[in-house]
Amino acid sequence: MTIGRSKRPIAAARIETAARRLLDASTLCAIATVSTDGRAHVNTAYFAWSREFAVVWLSDPHALHSRNVRANGSVAIAVYDSSQTWGKPDRGIQLFGSAHEVAESVARDAERIYATRFSEYAEAELGSYRFYRFRPRRLKLFEEPVLGAGVFVTARIRSEGGVAWERTEIYRGGSG
Repeated sequence: MTIGRSKRPIAAARIETAARRLLDASTLCAIATVSTDGRAHVNTAYFAWSREFAVVWLSDPHALHSRNVRANGSVAIAVYDSSQTWGKPDRGIQLFGSAHEVAESVARDAERIYATRFSEYAEAELGSYRFYRFRPRRLKLFEEPVLGAGVFVTARIRSEGGVAWERTEIYRGGSG
């Protein structure tokens, strides 16, 4: 396998459109956190996202991933359609940034984002669950039906939610 780079930038609007489609492709995400002893941990959760690409989820503050977020806010999130078939065009998105538990005094925004995606949420009894908010700083996406086979695009996410292309990697099979 060889990995090539394209020097031709991809338009921000194209990246944003692909990212939004990919975030809508599944209601579940995989949240990777780091424990205090440096061990990786992954958790699956229902999530919602804002126009600025902030991701919110609900979790028990005593869960390992929640404790990890409190100790070290460095988080990565992956979203993909799990019904994809090997060998067919693939698509998915990875987000890299930081997360924190949302203080109860400012939880309304996270709750609004979450309730917009999950209307059943309003009637759920969630006890001690709290909202968590993730602010991505980078994304890496692949949407082979649109961008082509083996094409991975990395972009920086601006604070207002816009994106800026950083690089395009092209993975090619064979020995090069």
